[in-house]
Amino acid sequence: MQEHIFVLTGAGVSAESGLGTFRDKKGEGIWQKFDPMKLATPEAFARDPESVLAFYDARRRNLINAKPNAAHFALARLERALASRGGRLTLVTQNIDDLHERAGSKEVIHMHGELLKARCQRCGAVRFWPDDIKPSYVCPHCGSAGSLRPHVVWFGEMPLSMDEIDQALRLADLFVAIGTSGAVYPAAGFVAEARAYGVPTFEINLEAADNAYCFDEARYGPASETVPAWVEELVGG
Repeated sequence: MQEHIFVLTGAGVSAESGLGTFRDKKGEGIWQKFDPMKLATPEAFARDPESVLAFYDARRRNLINAKPNAAHFALARLERALASRGGRLTLVTQNIDDLHERAGSKEVIHMHGELLKARCQRCGAVRFWPDDIKPSYVCPHCGSAGSLRPHVVWFGEMPLSMDEIDQALRLADLFVAIGTSGAVYPAAGFVAEARAYGVPTFEINLEAADNAYCFDEARYGPASETVPAWVEELVGG
């Protein structure tokens, strides 16, 4: 087993938990039903905070009722197995859900933020927030009214933890992308970075991603089947 495995997960790993993907080739992704420029940009929030917050409130309620699937549990198992052998799993997710954590993963880098947290635009404080956010709400830290927003990365904003992610890519023995569209940057560029560092690359997906040609190996099928099977091959009994 490789000592340091870098795993990038996308919406496809949570799709079987009832959380919609943002893009798919059937035209049924979230951003094919809703206009992201009206719901997922700083400008949209400044223009119409009520509509933006209502969109994320609905997604937050959906997330609270969702449950981790076999793919999430398999990655938590892989993290434990690697740690027990002195290795490491770097788990970076584009997802804003907490299903990896609920399945038992301890170290998760949320490069696009976390839906169950709120951030104050005035003081920058971030706190757990599983309830709705209304435009009139007051920040518990600084007392500013109307300053709370979902702690998620919107279009036009810089993803989180990019320096940490780059360092982990440099040190990885294997790069694996699971359930990603290969269309959203900078995450879609991680496979090219890994190859530049001489790291073997592996895609696990329902269907070939837009950047599938960049991967050394690939395995296709539902995440709840392909991910546990892959982890079983690595970890064994």
